[in-house]
Amino acid sequence: MIGVLVITHEDLGGSLVRCATHILGAKQPQLMYINVSIQDEPELVVNKARELINKLNSGDGVLVLSDIYGATPSNIACKLIIQGKVACISGVNLPMLLKLLTYRMEPLPIVIEKTLSGGKDGIVHIQIESSAPLI
Repeated sequence: MIGVLVITHEDLGGSLVRCATHILGAKQPQLMYINVSIQDEPELVVNKARELINKLNSGDGVLVLSDIYGATPSNIACKLIIQGKVACISGVNLPMLLKLLTYRMEPLPIVIEKTLSGGKDGIVHIQIESSAPLI
């Protein structure tokens, strides 16, 4: 099973994990998050993240999700990458996390592909039909 670490600004990661748990109906194993605040020292967060990755990795690898590419959580996540063992995707959203949790029994490259598609496919421009009543 692929381990999952969500690293985001403030409590975004915690909120995403709680929402995913609610939608899936059960606490998910090997799923953790780190909240990064302006007061945090990035190198200390990197060390904490490495410890969590060791706990999350059952031998199949870990996928780290971060919010904004180039921001502190993403920069921290980039320092964790180990080719073939720890991968990172930025731009985390709830559909992405749900897709990851659904497919994480697959090998890491497939999980990465499914996670990316979940994130992209979960972004939809909703339009009303002309016959739909307006509220």
